[in-house]
Amino acid sequence: MCGIVGIVSSLPVNQQVYDSLSLLQHRGQDSTGIATAEGDTFHMQKAKGQVREAYRTRDMRGLTGTMGLGHVRYATKGSAANEEEAQPFYVNAPYGIILVHNGNLTNTRELTQELFHVDRRHLNTSSDTELLVNVLANELQAQVSGSELDPDQVFKAISRLHERVEGSYAAIALIAGHGLLAFRDPFGIRPLVLGRRQHGLVGEEWIVASESLVLESGGYELVRDVAPGEAIFIAMDGEMTSKQCAANPRLIPCSFEYVYLARPDSIMNGISVYEARLRLGDRLADTIARYTPHGDIDVVMPIPDSSRPAAMQVAQKLGVEYREGFYKNRYVGRTFIMPGQAERKKSVKQKLNAMSSEFRGKNILIVDDSIVRGTTSKEIVQMAREAGANKVTFTSAAPPVRYPHVYGINMPTRHELIAHGRKIPEINTELGSDYLIYQEVADMKAAILEGSSVTDLEMSCFTGDYVTGTVTPEYLAWVEANQLS
Repeated sequence: MCGIVGIVSSLPVNQQVYDSLSLLQHRGQDSTGIATAEGDTFHMQKAKGQVREAYRTRDMRGLTGTMGLGHVRYATKGSAANEEEAQPFYVNAPYGIILVHNGNLTNTRELTQELFHVDRRHLNTSSDTELLVNVLANELQAQVSGSELDPDQVFKAISRLHERVEGSYAAIALIAGHGLLAFRDPFGIRPLVLGRRQHGLVGEEWIVASESLVLESGGYELVRDVAPGEAIFIAMDGEMTSKQCAANPRLIPCSFEYVYLARPDSIMNGISVYEARLRLGDRLADTIARYTPHGDIDVVMPIPDSSRPAAMQVAQKLGVEYREGFYKNRYVGRTFIMPGQAERKKSVKQKLNAMSSEFRGKNILIVDDSIVRGTTSKEIVQMAREAGANKVTFTSAAPPVRYPHVYGINMPTRHELIAHGRKIPEINTELGSDYLIYQEVADMKAAILEGSSVTDLEMSCFTGDYVTGTVTPEYLAWVEANQLS
């Protein structure tokens, strides 16, 4: 899970990219980077931390040019503490390519060997983004002759890349002196949208980004999602061409985007994230009504912010009062995407404060978007009890997370998932709640897809079914061993 943006404009893009990354900050807080292209010259700045901390006035002045891209990072491969693994990544041939990537490659072992022994390319980091930009560079090199580059050559290179690369990837690249390239994996697991606006008499300007809210804020029209397996090439003069580059593309987007990752004011794959979360609340309310003793709920409370739409619907459907009992410190980042259990646990009480006037003597139903490691949930239950709650029923708008997620969310090991190998009563005991209720898998899928043309979702962390078909038990064991080492 990262946030990416690319812009081709008639004006300097540095501020536009900066503003876009600020809107995508919820997708990554480890590091950030911006690159711009001025003719065939690149300018780049990247640093650890959040967008508002990373760029000074002198940095922005150096980011000249009318074409650019940016990235906010949430580390799933490589080290969060290593600034060298912050994106974008650059290779100098052919032409010079700078690339940002949201996702996670699952055949990194094979690609590393191929790049070293066959393609003769050297890697400096353990980042799969460096692998991806080198595969792109190698395939582009095989297509070009001389200094000229046409879109057909680019699309052939992406077709070959799809054949070699496995996993999830939404990527944006700048090719020096030629244009901007955006492409998405053949399953469309990670999101990518295309936007356009008219700038006076100059012509069309283009943007590609992880979420549609970036387009709306910048005054761009949402043209469409980048299709699974598709590549889009935008020349420096604004001419846009696109082509399907995968043999058998299928749209199977990540369900966790709708549950937690995306901002509610975004639309992904034609599905409103906010409306999907409302429907998740409707379905969850039915399950709560089946399993919770009558009269054991006085008030419904959300864990701000991503669970609020679901909690509102739960309260409305159950006919129970909705209250905001937890106050959120907005200057603490999202605890789920913080590296390390100790850091997450420490941040829970810094992030949330339980107002005792809303808890004292009441039977509380708490709605959260999901329960992953259980660190946050356990602390929240304890906070509710310390604030005077009589009974605490904890509910999740998502099903139990029982399996590692290998497509770009930091859930790589089974041992850290509270639901792995446990039944719901055992999880309830671990959390310290009186009752624990999860969304059903079928209900989650139906709630997200209702009214859309999308027919399937990537739900591996809930079901153990990996849509790319290449994630084996041996691979999962290797990932886990590397994570623990």
